[in-house]
Amino acid sequence: MGDLTKAGQRLLVAQGGWHGLGNTRFKSSTNRAPRQTTPGKPGEARDLKLELKVLADVGLLGLPNAGKSTFIRSVSAAKPKVADYPFTTLVPNLGVVSVGRFKSFVIADIPGLIEGASEGAGLGIRFLKHLARTRLLLHLVDIAPVDGSDPADAAETIIGELEKFSPALTQRDRWLVLNKADQLLDDEREARVSSVVERLDWKGPVFVISALEREGTEELTQAIMRYLDERALRMAEEPAYAEQLAELDRQIEDEARARLQELDDQRALRRAGVKAVDEVDDDDFDDDDDDEDGARSSTCAEEGERCFMRFCVGRFRS
Repeated sequence: MGDLTKAGQRLLVAQGGWHGLGNTRFKSSTNRAPRQTTPGKPGEARDLKLELKVLADVGLLGLPNAGKSTFIRSVSAAKPKVADYPFTTLVPNLGVVSVGRFKSFVIADIPGLIEGASEGAGLGIRFLKHLARTRLLLHLVDIAPVDGSDPADAAETIIGELEKFSPALTQRDRWLVLNKADQLLDDEREARVSSVVERLDWKGPVFVISALEREGTEELTQAIMRYLDERALRMAEEPAYAEQLAELDRQIEDEARARLQELDDQRALRRAGVKAVDEVDDDDFDDDDDDEDGARSSTCAEEGERCFMRFCVGRFRS
């Protein structure tokens, strides 16, 4: 229906009713105390679903415990909860990152994604809509996982869930940020980075940081600021480029809204105990039930035929 993105912006969502006329409107020189009035007309009534979306320049993506909250704490004054267990971030967090004395940008941290998030698992899928307004995505990957898993598998999991949620969102500029580099030696770090980049066939920018030690974070924030300035300058100079980005934003919005509505519908069906069409199999239809239904239908048909015959005989006698 509408989108409010600027301060003071107004939107008409329902038309009010026409007011009635009071007795003052009928006052005249000959009718000093009129008793006439006219009733008003009712206005429009609507049930509206309001969505609040975070406006940020940069969004963070990653599995739980990838270091997203630690990163936003290290580059801004935001203080999200940090712990050694997954899903410590339950709501989006915003942080203002200052670069120099007069420049800054806003970064958004959302709950971590897990495999199956596009089907409703975990928390982050409902907050992916906040990334629709971002200009840049930072894909944080734990380069030294405690469980010994392959960091490339974690990155592929996020990419896969992102594509299922909104294929258009994968077209947003995305940088690969390999975090927790302080947990590895220099030689091992270089080998791990090369392995991940080669496995993902990554063509975009790659940054190796340690959010906890603030290693490489300043270079990353400066690169982000340069990217945002160059992007804004190009949008001002090239209207076609600006329209292309606006169309991408609209496509992301539509896909995200459709996906979230689909998840809400599936959740409502589960609560009502009703299976979706694609969940119904042949076992749900029992042959015995079909036989009973067929016999019941035959009985009803025969009874209806007898009633019709009695009706006709009665009309004939009369």
